[in-house]
Amino acid sequence: MALCFQISPPVIKSQFFSNPFSSQFSPKKPTNFFRICCSQSGEDENPNSNATSKQQKKLSQQSSWESKDSEGKDYLYRLGAEADNMNIAVGARAGVIDDLFTGNFLGKDSDIVFDYRQKATRSFEYLQGDYYIAPLFMVHYFCHIVKNYIAHLLNVKVPLILGIWGGKGQGKTFQTELIFRALGVEPIIMSAGELESERAGEPGKLIRERYRTASQVVQNQGKMSCLMINDIDAGLGRFGNTQMTVNNQIVVGTLMNIADNPTRVSIGQVWRETDITNRVPIIVTGNDFTTIYAPLIRDGRMDKFYWQPTQEDIVNIVQRMYEKDGITKDEVVSIVSKFPNQALDFYGALRSRTYDRSILKWVNDAGGAENLGSRLLKQKKEGKLPVFTAPKQTLEALLESGYDLIKEQNLIMETKLSKEYMKNMDD
Repeated sequence: MALCFQISPPVIKSQFFSNPFSSQFSPKKPTNFFRICCSQSGEDENPNSNATSKQQKKLSQQSSWESKDSEGKDYLYRLGAEADNMNIAVGARAGVIDDLFTGNFLGKDSDIVFDYRQKATRSFEYLQGDYYIAPLFMVHYFCHIVKNYIAHLLNVKVPLILGIWGGKGQGKTFQTELIFRALGVEPIIMSAGELESERAGEPGKLIRERYRTASQVVQNQGKMSCLMINDIDAGLGRFGNTQMTVNNQIVVGTLMNIADNPTRVSIGQVWRETDITNRVPIIVTGNDFTTIYAPLIRDGRMDKFYWQPTQEDIVNIVQRMYEKDGITKDEVVSIVSKFPNQALDFYGALRSRTYDRSILKWVNDAGGAENLGSRLLKQKKEGKLPVFTAPKQTLEALLESGYDLIKEQNLIMETKLSKEYMKNMDD
């Protein structure tokens, strides 16, 4: 490979300078150049073979290394300019980089986790059946998602974040998943546990990466997407004397910045004018937003919706839950009236408690508790496990399970063993 430089010597005007070739170095029309070529062969290259040499130096017809962006920078320049670049998903894809680097020893792609990493969304195929979606819940979600996708057409300030808050166990997350399935949204899901890390700045960067991933779902798959953070107050809330960490501050600042500039989200790379992120809504759930930094939840950045299901909502949701068991709507109304002021997850736990006796019978049929572990782990050698038969649900069995759950709730509230262990603890 030759390294060539073309140098045009400067024109020197001096009365002491005399050169027989001075006419060739006229400032009006430079016609002669010095060509310095350093070649491995030690021979000069033919200047007429520039097009041929460029064609030979191209890595591959499928290679993207020489491709230019809108600023005229090639692929390698862009990778070098980006800080902490981990773009192995592009570098190891067959058809994008040469087979010399990709190889076939691991199949078509060398990146064995590519498919797993790219499928960061959730599609909710497991939600089979007919479920009830509260109309008020649906209206808030539908309006928020649609407003954000047509924000460029509206002459109003559209908050990027929707905050759903309310009591524990009221079905905020489950109702959200049902709406995602109904609208065909494939969201990126985060939890409060990902908002803290032993490395400073890591959670904030993770939020930006997840937001950009949701944006890429819209661009590459043609599906609606969003970023959803469950129980955000558990990760960012201030309770009592809890310490405010650097990561808490960075996460709050990151969400505030994304809400203000939803189309310009950086993950550390050099800014480019062409790097425009598709605007996607952010949805967060929590129990008490008063524990969160106030500027984050202000009206310009976050729409708030307090979810407290009505009696009608509870009856309809529980009815769909018990519909497959043959429980009528009148019986559902009776159960709800027997246990007032209970969260929706109470009625799910109530139905689950009725399975206890059937599970104990199944364990005995499988050989007892002593042999259960080996039977579960060695099903092929020990033979098939007995078929589990679901119990027949009745109103009496459900009420009996409900009273047991109420009894356990009261024991927790009334029996405070911590006072027995720490006598000087204040109430």
